[in-house]
Amino acid sequence: MTSNTPTPNRWHQNRWIGHGLYLLIMAVLIGGIYMSGQRINYSWHWERLYPFIIDTTPVDILADADGTAVLSATGELSIVPDNGDEPQLVPHYDTALVMDGDLVFQGNTVAQLEHWRFGPIAEGLWVTIKISVVSLVFAIVLGVVFGLMRISEVVVLRDLAITYIELIRGTPLLVQIFIVYFFIGTVFQLDQFTAAVAALAIFTGAYVAEIVRAGIQSIPVGQMEAARSLGMNYVQAMYYVIMPQAIQRTLPPLAGQFINLIKDSSLVSVISITDLSKAGREVISGSFAPFEVWFTVALLYLLITGLLSLLTQRLEKRMAANV
Repeated sequence: MTSNTPTPNRWHQNRWIGHGLYLLIMAVLIGGIYMSGQRINYSWHWERLYPFIIDTTPVDILADADGTAVLSATGELSIVPDNGDEPQLVPHYDTALVMDGDLVFQGNTVAQLEHWRFGPIAEGLWVTIKISVVSLVFAIVLGVVFGLMRISEVVVLRDLAITYIELIRGTPLLVQIFIVYFFIGTVFQLDQFTAAVAALAIFTGAYVAEIVRAGIQSIPVGQMEAARSLGMNYVQAMYYVIMPQAIQRTLPPLAGQFINLIKDSSLVSVISITDLSKAGREVISGSFAPFEVWFTVALLYLLITGLLSLLTQRLEKRMAANV
């Protein structure tokens, strides 16, 4: 009698064949993108993006008034004004652009200081991460609270949860951002960042609530009955028995919703928050490299969502190992 189970060698061979086909497909896709770029006769200038990510342009040190440059033997630079005021001292610099005794005028560059700083794209990435993380925390809190209210036996709590979930899921996020910022934000004097976090958290919280509700209801009723028979009250049974199992089951859809939150954060640019997407639009006007900018922005979004997906997978495996 023969077995249809593949041998380990056969399994590894099929695995390498699969990896090879994957690499071939990816090569074809990358080649297609490259050929498309050649077909539209586009000149790629990736080097134009560097200053917009990490800016290493030296900082100019300007003369405060008309005067004479004094460069000592020890390298100390100062400007002695013609009007008799106190000399302008330049204690720190990397390159002196004047010689001892040179006449300088107000606004002239007398020295440069080597310095690096984050460019608009890097700053926009940080704003996107900050908004997404803060919104994610509040969305989880709202989702758990309203998810429990959704299955509550108290009618008023259940009705409130249903109203919140259906109202938020039935209206576009862009409209909600406008309402939160221009109406609620005006009433409570919310700044742009707070309004953006509130809108994203409220929107995502409605979807998290339904995911939590579905996860809890997927646990057999006998689990609750068994916990109550052991002397636990309702809160203890939910905390120690039901919720750990529900969280494990809801991690994949929660991860998908959190990834959507990161991508949806690009809409906050409509209330003048310079996130990654808005920074990309601003950089295009200064770099004249639209494709390079949007490919870079897409790659940075992919990096954030990929890290979140990887973290969720590791958490899911750890929770499964502890069961």
